[in-house]
Amino acid sequence: MAGVRLEGVKKNFGATQVLKGVDLDIADGEFVVFVGPSGCGKSTLLRTIAGLEELSAGTVSIGDRVVNDLSPSDRGIAMVFQSYALYPHMTVRQNMAFALTLAKTDKAEIDRRVTAAAETLNITDYLDRKPKALSGGQRQRVAIGRAIVREPEVFLFDEPLSNLDAALRVRMRYEFAGLHERLKTTMIYVTHDQVEAMTLADRIVVLNGGLIEQVGSPMELYDHPANLFVAGFIGSPKMNLIPAEVVKASATGATVKTVSEDAIDVAVDASSAKPGDTVTLGVRPEHLEIAKTKGVETSVTFVETLGHATYAYLAYGDAALTLLAPGDARLAAGQKVSVAIPRAQAHLFDAEGRAFRRI
Repeated sequence: MAGVRLEGVKKNFGATQVLKGVDLDIADGEFVVFVGPSGCGKSTLLRTIAGLEELSAGTVSIGDRVVNDLSPSDRGIAMVFQSYALYPHMTVRQNMAFALTLAKTDKAEIDRRVTAAAETLNITDYLDRKPKALSGGQRQRVAIGRAIVREPEVFLFDEPLSNLDAALRVRMRYEFAGLHERLKTTMIYVTHDQVEAMTLADRIVVLNGGLIEQVGSPMELYDHPANLFVAGFIGSPKMNLIPAEVVKASATGATVKTVSEDAIDVAVDASSAKPGDTVTLGVRPEHLEIAKTKGVETSVTFVETLGHATYAYLAYGDAALTLLAPGDARLAAGQKVSVAIPRAQAHLFDAEGRAFRRI
């Protein structure tokens, strides 16, 4: 096993700079997930680690080796792609053993590794089947097994669950977590699905425009986003973001006035702010509350009842707020409601989008 270090990693495609200087340390045995919008550079970053893309600048180290000039096969990595890429004319056993066979590995050793990987992935009963006789989830397990038998130092996963239906994705997330627990190997996983990121990662790397916005544990990013981009990207439904202006500011809190003239207290260190500054108030849907006394006056425009939860969309100035309520909440379109924004759960961001530290 080995850790991964990226120092000043840049990648250009012609005049287009996709990665703009990425620095990152991934510990031995860590499960790290790259997330971000389409075009942010997450798959390109993974491919530079794999050696499938040549760096424009910077260094990639795996373990104690700089691997910039090494081919993918010499880097000690194994990669699982979104496409299963199985050979249709080969059995599961032959697909899993293919790289080892090419490397002229001893047959007994091949059998040992294939059997062990099949047991780990619960696909022993399918070893003599061909891919067309397998479900999507079973094919993905075979693709993972093909990587496991190589006994790599680092596993790289490029959106491996994208082709699966919703129910199977849930099951496979559970299996990925169990696989990491059993193998204890460094894993780097790319996804656009933040649910996968939140449930699988030891740490999440949020990328945007070829740069890292924030690195941290799932709950660190959720509770303490570094900026507006991370606040709006992490969380589903996303954080409510409301334009506001500072009324009072100190190291122990701030009072802001929203577009609808509501005065909201926020528990942040606002010592760097001053009255009149333009800011953005943030509150997650689950932290908005139906006020028992006077709060922010608004009205319901649309309701989604999901059984276990109810999402109410509220009119507020030029924006729409999302409120997460219990499944049995009695809310209806057109209903007037008053909502409270708890002081301790609110977030505040300056005019450049940087978060004030919550206290």
